[in-house]
Amino acid sequence: MNKSGVKGNTAQALAPDFPSEAITEAEVREYILNNKDFFVKNPDVAEKVQVPHKQKGTVSLVELQSSQLRKKVRQLSFKLSQLISIAKQNEEIYRVYADLNLRLLRCTEFAEMQYTIEETLQDELDMSAAAIKPFKGLFALPEIQQRLFMEKRFKDSDFFFGRLSQHEKQLLFGDAIAESVALVLLGDKRDLGILAIGSADPIHFTPDMDTLLIRQLQEFLNVSMPDLLHY
Repeated sequence: MNKSGVKGNTAQALAPDFPSEAITEAEVREYILNNKDFFVKNPDVAEKVQVPHKQKGTVSLVELQSSQLRKKVRQLSFKLSQLISIAKQNEEIYRVYADLNLRLLRCTEFAEMQYTIEETLQDELDMSAAAIKPFKGLFALPEIQQRLFMEKRFKDSDFFFGRLSQHEKQLLFGDAIAESVALVLLGDKRDLGILAIGSADPIHFTPDMDTLLIRQLQEFLNVSMPDLLHY
């Protein structure tokens, strides 16, 4: 013990209890993330922090946060507008399909059903082509062509959305334009035929499309077609 009565190094004993190593960037980050009200409790710090910005040079943390917030608001507004637009489109399509089902109920011949579907989808939904290709009867798709579509387009699903080869388009639509298509396999036992809808837009029908509305049309045709085809 020295004359002052303090054991060991006097300077060390009187010094504040600071860590021996500098605080790391990761520790600062972790602290702020765990104390999210830090800048609320210390607004002067937020105002003094300067952040490099590619377009504006150096800006304050508060200005940067405000800019990021405005950007998020714009993005959310854009997404909301998209959702509203999609909802309106879906409502329009639903009404067209509901009206189509009523018109199909009045059909007494298969040719009349075919014409009704073509007219409705082309005139009301701006599709470039539409056709029903049954597997049996007077209007039947040849068996070799049936196997082609079953093995290539309906192997894992009753629906296909996307693009077809030129040969496939010719078989279903003739010379009509069909840059992208929706194909629906008909029949509870997959034995009635194919509903084919074509669009002039190459990306109108895509593999990730929802099948709710077109599935309802499929179910309606599954019930109504056998009588018209005299199955």
